[in-house]
Amino acid sequence: MKRLLSGLAVASMLVAPTSVMAQSGAQSGAQMGSAFDQSFVAIDGSPMPLAEFRGKVLLIVNTASFCGFTKQYDGLQKLHDTFGPQGLVVIGVPSNDFGSQEPKANAEIAEFCQGAFSITFPLTEKMVVKGKGAHPFYAWAGATLGEAATPRWNFHKYLVGRDGRLLASFTAQVAPDASTLVKAIETALGPVK
Repeated sequence: MKRLLSGLAVASMLVAPTSVMAQSGAQSGAQMGSAFDQSFVAIDGSPMPLAEFRGKVLLIVNTASFCGFTKQYDGLQKLHDTFGPQGLVVIGVPSNDFGSQEPKANAEIAEFCQGAFSITFPLTEKMVVKGKGAHPFYAWAGATLGEAATPRWNFHKYLVGRDGRLLASFTAQVAPDASTLVKAIETALGPVK
């Protein structure tokens, strides 16, 4: 518990509390391709091209099992359950980049997520999400939205529109049930049909 609290304190110092929104005009013109040009490997080792989610709204979140923010898995699952029928897909990207808080192997991560949080949304293999070795999605997202929108801790969230454009970046301190995130998801999904 002491380690968990100290990790939370460190996270609070390292993560800015606000979201960073992409602006439509010049910012969207500067984007290189779309999220649907990117591909991950699923936690079970199968290919996970984001193109298979074309036309959906994506919430891509770098996750960790031993973090002060790990309880956000509950909220992410609720978002997936609530907005999934309208076209939202939450994708968890396990990463050991921050505080070594995801040290286990892929199978153990999957077992933990399903057992502790009943996660049904897609998970990728454990990935690097920062620096020169960052997965290409994260390198693309950083180049598209800028350095201020890159992950500073676990549970950083990227919102991707139905057209594959990055719409927003939310820090770990923005919980899944935060009104700013929920409103952004509802706007991206559009009117209920």
